[in-house]
Amino acid sequence: MQTYQKFFHQLLLMYRPFENRLNVHLAEHQLYRAQWTILYYLANNGTATLVELSHYMSVEKPTVTRTMTRLEELGYVEHVVGKDKREKRMQLSAAGQKIYQDIRVTIDQFEQEILEGITEKEQINAIRIMGIIRDNITNKG
Repeated sequence: MQTYQKFFHQLLLMYRPFENRLNVHLAEHQLYRAQWTILYYLANNGTATLVELSHYMSVEKPTVTRTMTRLEELGYVEHVVGKDKREKRMQLSAAGQKIYQDIRVTIDQFEQEILEGITEKEQINAIRIMGIIRDNITNKG
């Protein structure tokens, strides 16, 4: 088996267990990964349109709309006026900021646990490599 084949095989074997365990931790807060991804994006980028979020998450806009509707029902996100009044921008509400901080503690512990034995330098290199692969997928697909 070629190295690149082993690489992608390991990636596929890692993805599902990671997402399953992440969802277990998020379930403690009555959320799922897609909802967490939006909370994460808004916490780190301020506001976003549904289109921006759909591009970030690499999913269709209706998928983001459903997830955003649920987050809105929970009181975690709210509308904010954009430059263009037709533009529908969203941001974390006060409750959303609080739940993000609460969940962040849980996720930080989980992520540190599963990265045990991997140096920061190795993590930085892996982040760089994953970024290049993602760019290759999105720019050549």
